[in-house]
Amino acid sequence: MIANPRAFLADLFARAVQAAEPEAALRRVLPERPKGRTVVVGAGKAASQMAAAFERLWDGPLEGVVVARHGPVEPCRHIRVLQAAHPVPDTAGIAGAEALLRQVEGLTADDLVVALISGGGSALLPAPPHGFELADEIALNQALLASGAPIAAMNVVRKHFSRIKGGRLAEQARPARLVTIIVSDVPGDSPAAVASGPTVPDESGADEALRILRDYRIDLPAPILAAIGRAEAPRPGLAGDQTVKVIASARVSLEAAAAEAAARGVTPLLISDGIEGEARDIGRMHAALAREFATRTAPVTRPLVMISGGETTVTIRDGIYGKGGRNSELLLAAAIDIEGLAGVTALSADTDGIDGSEDNAGAFCDGGTAARIRAAGGDARSLLARHEAWSAFRLAGDLFVPGPTGTNVNDFRAFLIEDQPRR
Repeated sequence: MIANPRAFLADLFARAVQAAEPEAALRRVLPERPKGRTVVVGAGKAASQMAAAFERLWDGPLEGVVVARHGPVEPCRHIRVLQAAHPVPDTAGIAGAEALLRQVEGLTADDLVVALISGGGSALLPAPPHGFELADEIALNQALLASGAPIAAMNVVRKHFSRIKGGRLAEQARPARLVTIIVSDVPGDSPAAVASGPTVPDESGADEALRILRDYRIDLPAPILAAIGRAEAPRPGLAGDQTVKVIASARVSLEAAAAEAAARGVTPLLISDGIEGEARDIGRMHAALAREFATRTAPVTRPLVMISGGETTVTIRDGIYGKGGRNSELLLAAAIDIEGLAGVTALSADTDGIDGSEDNAGAFCDGGTAARIRAAGGDARSLLARHEAWSAFRLAGDLFVPGPTGTNVNDFRAFLIEDQPRR
């Protein structure tokens, strides 16, 4: 038996985060120094950490600006760190996007632009088309977040309502040499999907963005739809001299956690790094697998830890906005389905340290979580129906609050299955 299952799962989370730490990965991909200027731009939840690491590693003069989320940031000496809101954009994000666009103006072919991109950059860089305001981009963002659409689909739409996403920042930087360095938070690690690809064009067109809006029944004002329908983003190959490197991803982090589990005598089962779908449905799926592995006799070797990643979604209906995020909602659904099951402890958390609207990265659960919620005066099913997962886990004392991690490689889930106690 594991002496402290929650501490063990927290250690696996920490190992996954450590594997996505920017400095060691950046050291392996540093570009050659240019004849001219070195300009650093960037955005995302790991922007300040990536920028500070780049400063420590770079041998030569540099300048630049990055946009990070409001909250603690790592200070830089030469690169300005601006802050903006996530997941709903704010006026600081407008200023940040404009600062990035100005930073790459007037460059030459002798100059180098290094773009440091991580997850969360879409919300941090609002830059609606000319003639629109921040309120329009907020309306679009809120509709996308409530729709249940996967992150890749949301980012296709976002890049068709922007003056910076979809490769437009790269277009502004021409003719400078451009190196984009990415910490990926999207399933499949498509560079054009991370932060809606400010420096990485793709093949998606306005017709695809409109199809996504139709498929997910996302209702938007007519002027916004018209703007998306006529938007033309740069195509691959049209953004100048560019190199793209993905230095950290969910797969690498999950494999690191699996190796840590194996080193501690627990059999790891890495299910997938790209699981998508409705959070509560994925939670029930994990609960079903946990019950199967906990109660069958062979050929399962226990203790066993199921590890998975990806990005689930929470579909908001009838304007019911509760407290919490997709990891907490996933785990609350799982907690309901494993009630009374001994020998199972689980953790679901966002690797950036913040899950949704509150200060927790996610939560723990076990077979007694639902009962603890009831004992504290709540009901797990009712709270789940109202998207109040944070409130449920607060009642149970099961919140996981490591604080911001400085990186973001999507969600981390680990279900520890031990032998059932003898009757």
